Amino acid sequence: MAQLVDQWGRPVMRAELKRELAAPTVGGVRSPITGYPGDGLTPDRLAIILREADQGDPIRYLELAETIEERDLHYAGVLGTRKRSVSQIEITVQEGGESQHDLDMAKMVRDWLDRDELSDETFDILDAMGKGYSFTEIVWDTSSLQWQPVRLEYRDPRWFRFQRHDLATPMMLDDSGQEIALPAYKFIYARIKAKSGLALRSGLARLATWNWMFKAYTQRDWAIFTQTYGQPIRVGKYGPGADQKDQDTLFRAVANIGGDCAAIIPDSMMIEFIEAKSIGSSTDHYERRSDWLDKQMSKAVLGQTATTDAETGGLGSGKEHREVQQDIEAADCKALAAILNRDLVRPWIDLEFGPQVAYPRIVIKRQEPEDLKAFSDAIGPMIDRGLRVATSDVLDKFGLPEAAQGAEILRPQGQSAPSAQSQAPGEGAMPPESAVKYPLNTRPASARGVAALQTEAPSAGRSEPFAPAVDRLAKEAAPEIEAMLAQIEVMLQAAGSLEEAREMLLSAWPDLASDGLAAVMAEAFLAAHAGGRALIEEDGQRADG
Repeated sequence: MAQLVDQWGRPVMRAELKRELAAPTVGGVRSPITGYPGDGLTPDRLAIILREADQGDPIRYLELAETIEERDLHYAGVLGTRKRSVSQIEITVQEGGESQHDLDMAKMVRDWLDRDELSDETFDILDAMGKGYSFTEIVWDTSSLQWQPVRLEYRDPRWFRFQRHDLATPMMLDDSGQEIALPAYKFIYARIKAKSGLALRSGLARLATWNWMFKAYTQRDWAIFTQTYGQPIRVGKYGPGADQKDQDTLFRAVANIGGDCAAIIPDSMMIEFIEAKSIGSSTDHYERRSDWLDKQMSKAVLGQTATTDAETGGLGSGKEHREVQQDIEAADCKALAAILNRDLVRPWIDLEFGPQVAYPRIVIKRQEPEDLKAFSDAIGPMIDRGLRVATSDVLDKFGLPEAAQGAEILRPQGQSAPSAQSQAPGEGAMPPESAVKYPLNTRPASARGVAALQTEAPSAGRSEPFAPAVDRLAKEAAPEIEAMLAQIEVMLQAAGSLEEAREMLLSAWPDLASDGLAAVMAEAFLAAHAGGRALIEEDGQRADG
């Protein structure tokens, strides 16, 4: 078998694929315990954290990104909305070709994707939206002598690095903390860019750090202002003769009454509550600033604000904002599908079947709702004018199954079910396609004509000498009659009354396509005439004999 290599040209080591390589370790370099660089964050510290990430040391930046997602409810909400909108979309698989082998490979991938855990696994992969990149380890199973991904395990991005010379080629930390090449066909490396550039600088968290820090300052100032000026000031008054003990008693009462709302003081002392006046307008700017920062976060993550901070009568709110969000969702779907095709589907097919000319492809796309009423209004007249449409295609469009044999069939209002035919289909009676054609099609064949194209053999019964010829005439004239009835039926459907239908029939009668029927009838009359002469001659020969 040819040597398999990944997108970076690294050879596949099959022995490494059968064990977990990046599982967390207690006390090791891959510890799940995290730091909290967001505590007491200042502009200077934030700038240092971002510079460290730019130089290839992303630990504190990744920890800060995790902190922001935990502490900023608005950021967590909009980022979660964007990730879940993609992870909930049904994934489909397209065959790489039309051969049976291509169909079998696509079915294998399709069956594996039908798992309840898939939504959570794709949600974890989409952590790349916030941090700029994510790593997911593929746990392979070979117990049945076949390669199959048994699960996808999210791995903390702090346990990975990038090569120093380009800060783009991903590496992983081994058990000793050394940077080693990422094993081929073992990890899903996801990058979903908020902007172009290095992975360490292309995540939404990079855009959110400054916004979150300024919002934290605003909320802290708001809390201090509310605590200081939002509560009434308590002033205790004591008389000239109060000693130090009385003063201490009064102070404890004033201090405790704020939280306990209860105190005991002597009759000679008094506590007065002084409320702050006109503080409402002083606090508005804190709220306005926090709301403004949240709106900027919504624009960065969702591309719009209408679905998170809708304002009645706002310019561009509603449909336009939703279209912007749909565009971002479609781009995320394409990016995720490309990642899964590159790092999951292709490696799986290569390990199981070897390199292929064409591979099955994962497609992630939201199905747009179709206007079925418009489809019905458009397809009906086209069918009446001769467009050939398969019944199965129309049923699939409406999501309806084929009616089972003997099932009760719905019919237009006022139209009753047809009675049993005088003859079974194929014995001279045409199927009743419509209420216009049904009375004509279900008449016995002997009643629809008496001519024959030719007499194939003398009739055994003298009472029905032309029965075989009549049946053949009905069969060969059926397409011509069908064409005429189709034109008449269109006119009847378009007419608003019987009088209008009569006028339409009279005016259109000369133009009806009757040439084919006339030709068939002419041949039938000629054959009937010849057949009659043959019968007369046969009877004369019998009489002479």
